[in-house]
Amino acid sequence: MKEPKTLQEAIVYFSDRDRAFEFACKLRWPDGKVFCPRCRSDKHYFIKTRKLWLCRGCDKQFTLKVNSIFEDSPLGLDKWMVAFWMLVNCKNGVSSMEIHRTLGITQKSAWFMLQRLRLALQEKSFVKLGGPGSEVEVDETYIGGKARFMHRSKRERLSRDGGMQGGHGKAVVMGMLERDGQVRARVIPNRKDQHVRPTIREFIDPGTILMTDEFDAYNRLGGEYVHKMVNHLERYVDGTVHTNGIENFWSLLKRGLGGTYVSVEPFHLFRYVDEQAFRFNTRKDENGAKISDSERFAEAMSRVNGHRLTYSQLTGKDQSPRHETTGAGPDAVPF
Repeated sequence: MKEPKTLQEAIVYFSDRDRAFEFACKLRWPDGKVFCPRCRSDKHYFIKTRKLWLCRGCDKQFTLKVNSIFEDSPLGLDKWMVAFWMLVNCKNGVSSMEIHRTLGITQKSAWFMLQRLRLALQEKSFVKLGGPGSEVEVDETYIGGKARFMHRSKRERLSRDGGMQGGHGKAVVMGMLERDGQVRARVIPNRKDQHVRPTIREFIDPGTILMTDEFDAYNRLGGEYVHKMVNHLERYVDGTVHTNGIENFWSLLKRGLGGTYVSVEPFHLFRYVDEQAFRFNTRKDENGAKISDSERFAEAMSRVNGHRLTYSQLTGKDQSPRHETTGAGPDAVPF
């Protein structure tokens, strides 16, 4: 059977656990050489009935899921694959309630599953944006609830604390978009200089042409960058100087947060920002050709290794002195 190109084909293709297992093995070990994720030894033998390997180097068993976002999960790859396909290919994201209804698992499991998948989508590239002669749009936005949708008591409390003007009580996300390139986004504590300028230096090469709005912090970057500014109080486009590209990214991000996820804790906001940035960066390849759903899914699957997220880490319970490490136990599905 051919590899899937659509969601319908993906559901049929991955419903066969053997096929899903072989597909995941091909992505994890492209050259076909299986090695132990613990000791890196390639001396082992495969136990076909249990879909696991026994390493001769460390004399321990390992499965396809070890040292990946799937590790210690009782759910089979047939469910993981479909959830991942939906997450990376749905333009506005997919909620845990939809995954719960689609896959027949609990909403709590679906939420945990999606957070583990988002971990794999985080951008780990050390390549900076821009360079001499390149143009990068820089902007920041506030993420938070609208006053008209709040309970009266909360509106009154915020009004006493200084209102919601200037982003009071909201999270700040800073974004950088290279024209005809990729986007980088990060949640920062506030819009003050000590957070804005280091973020720009971390993600953008010196000598880059920066396109920003009139925000004052961008004027104090020294001679490191070529700064061009458009005053949004007067106009939004001044020749080639504008921030419409990064504004487009904010539109997509807020459409997903407000329309699909509805309520997101600030503690987890960076995960949703990384998710949207992955979809934005995988719309086209380096040559400008459109990336298909199957290619985007394969790119996401290539990132699952080397990541591990437990429920206690996700919820902060691992910081408790009473925390005990637990696992899926003997009933976990190894593939």
